[in-house]
Amino acid sequence: MTDAAWETLSDQAVAAAGVVYFLALLAHLVEWASLRETGGEGDGGADLPPVRRQRVAMFGRLGLLLTALACAVHFVSLLGRGLAADPNRVPWGNMYEFTLSGTFVVTLMYLVLYRKFSLAWMAPLILAFVLSTLMVAVIWLHSEVTPLTEALNSYWLVIHVVSAVIATGAFTIGGILSAVYLVKDRRGDATSGPWARVPSQAILDRVSYRIHAFGFPVWTFAVLITGPIWAHEAWSSYWNWDPKEVWAFITWVVYAAYLHARSTAGWKGRNAAIVALVGLATLWFNFVGINFFSTNSQHSYAEGAPAFVVEP
Repeated sequence: MTDAAWETLSDQAVAAAGVVYFLALLAHLVEWASLRETGGEGDGGADLPPVRRQRVAMFGRLGLLLTALACAVHFVSLLGRGLAADPNRVPWGNMYEFTLSGTFVVTLMYLVLYRKFSLAWMAPLILAFVLSTLMVAVIWLHSEVTPLTEALNSYWLVIHVVSAVIATGAFTIGGILSAVYLVKDRRGDATSGPWARVPSQAILDRVSYRIHAFGFPVWTFAVLITGPIWAHEAWSSYWNWDPKEVWAFITWVVYAAYLHARSTAGWKGRNAAIVALVGLATLWFNFVGINFFSTNSQHSYAEGAPAFVVEP
């Protein structure tokens, strides 16, 4: 296949993944709508009539299957972006490609953790986030495939960005859990309907903590180890007070404070969830905001309208 054919395949795969994600979201919304008379927290519809209970289970399985299919097609879009470049490269050369990679990791991580943490109830939230972010990427961030710039053309790109993307996916899922915790804190425990499927606040708090605890050392590796090493290789300096470097460090400090707060008596639950959401806000501002509001960042490389990202 030619480079142009690979790029076309990538664009078509993104569109196809978006359609399948949307169908998966619809399936899960039908599943949730069928639970409106469910009794008992997290019972999965045990008090529904058998026929209706079967429909709930069917649409839940269909939604999961479609999510896995969309994730596979999503991967094809990333593969196509990398093979469309001459020479072939990893698909992390600009903000559009990083957005594709980040949303792919969020979906993949959700599927991996689906059974371990019983995350079936999160499906509509994850799918809505991934689908809306992909729409933003396609409409506003899309750019043509180009070779890597000299600063990006390094094996440290793979090491640094892989760790940053994984941490971003973990922090995003952990942040969604923290947001749901705060909503449930205001609503209270539901005994019927879809909200009855949402785990207790204690479980939300614990799962969010575990996912953040996984993401933090990965982010530390990306920001405080591979980032400075790559910066020294590219610019002969480990630290340049670049806006993205500063905001990446701010994000690290906030999440360090979250983990400390979560392990300190009196700061579990609501207070820790608020800190986690502050961390998520700094993370995504660093990812998106710096590229649009900073004109002197060495980590932003202009091509067309939006500047694009190296380090989230």
